[in-house]
Amino acid sequence: MKTIIGIIAITLAFLAYIPYFRDILKGKTKPHIYSWFVWGFLTTIIFALQIKGGGGAGAWVTLSAGIFSFIVFFLGLRTGDKDITRSDTIFFIAALMATGLWVFAKQPTLSVILLVVIDMLGFIPTIRKSWKKPQEETLFMWALNGFRHSLSIVALRQYNTLTLLYPIAWAIANILFSTMLILRRKALSTNGNKR
Repeated sequence: MKTIIGIIAITLAFLAYIPYFRDILKGKTKPHIYSWFVWGFLTTIIFALQIKGGGGAGAWVTLSAGIFSFIVFFLGLRTGDKDITRSDTIFFIAALMATGLWVFAKQPTLSVILLVVIDMLGFIPTIRKSWKKPQEETLFMWALNGFRHSLSIVALRQYNTLTLLYPIAWAIANILFSTMLILRRKALSTNGNKR
């Protein structure tokens, strides 16, 4: 049963990312390349830690997230957000430098905690960009990813910090980010109508 749930969650990843890729290629969605590189890089490491922790089919969703993150990064190099601030660069460099900490941790649990925290820090450039331009993100992808990560928790073979922390963090992050996009779009639309 967990294998079937894992396959469903990966199928949802494809369903979420196909419109996102389409919107990137059309220039409608402009991903922040710093965030997507950090996510791709760290997520593949977290996948390995989940496998070590016995994640099973639930970890497949993490692997798919890493692969899709790298695809978004490469597509974003061509059409992504060019509004890169000094704070974005500082967070990007800090995330890359902090990644080295997990190498020295030599404890899988501490490593996954550090990596997930760094992964969340990688979200800051995307949040900043999307606060100003919420229409430059594909809401469907973020909302479906919140559900997909929640579903991946059910597909996990074993429940421990190694396997649970990443999908819980990303389920919450995607739901909160989707909510922010909805509220910001509504606020900007209302402000635009008052002019």
